[in-house]
Amino acid sequence: MPAYARSRAYARLVLRITDARTGRPVDAAPARRGLTRVQAHTQGFDRSNLRVLLVADLLVRALELGGTPVWALHTGARQQAELRAAGAALGVRPFEEGRDAGTGLGEAQVLHVVSEGGAAPDGVTVAVAPVHGDDPGPPDGADPTALRLALLTRPRNTPVHIGPDVLADAADTLGHWRRAVADWAQRPSRPVPDAVRADLRAAWEDDLDAPGVLTVLRAAETDPALADGARFETYAYADRLLGLDLTRGLGTPA
Repeated sequence: MPAYARSRAYARLVLRITDARTGRPVDAAPARRGLTRVQAHTQGFDRSNLRVLLVADLLVRALELGGTPVWALHTGARQQAELRAAGAALGVRPFEEGRDAGTGLGEAQVLHVVSEGGAAPDGVTVAVAPVHGDDPGPPDGADPTALRLALLTRPRNTPVHIGPDVLADAADTLGHWRRAVADWAQRPSRPVPDAVRADLRAAWEDDLDAPGVLTVLRAAETDPALADGARFETYAYADRLLGLDLTRGLGTPA
């Protein structure tokens, strides 16, 4: 049974995130349309800090998809330029310098994204587990987005090991999906089915469950009941959150 065929009576309309300080879920945007600050705190340039930046980017995307205005900041102790460059290669959008943010712009909610065990100022703390592996970036000549996908395949509170085999598998998946999306784009357009859209949103609104979003995409790819045009729109819609550039192959000869 496709993942999106399950009952979604429990789906939430507001993103909820676990506050690492209390272990309890909280509304990421308690005031509808109120400004939410997302602030990434890093301590250097390695894959664990890169994952912090990636989770912050994912959080910003999820909030914006829900209609919440977001102020995205980055505070780093050192090697910020190197980290931001690596983040940009992974599709992380630019963050403002957040060292002197202070009380900010009167935002309704403040979400601090930190490495697991890291300290943050007052506000909801979103903890990110470490990444084990070698250098911070992908091998020379490799698609950096493969590292983004590899990091998204595990819950953010679960440590992950990134090695050559993991990156190769992620690169193969990306290549396969991009070719499929380019092929589906040539078919008559169809809207994202309501059940599929509900399942995607239920995943990312439930503590930013990126692996759950990927599970929905895998189900949509193989479901014989879905038209190819609907598959295309589903992948394009989900990629607004995932940031994997899944439509890169559009217009490229097969």
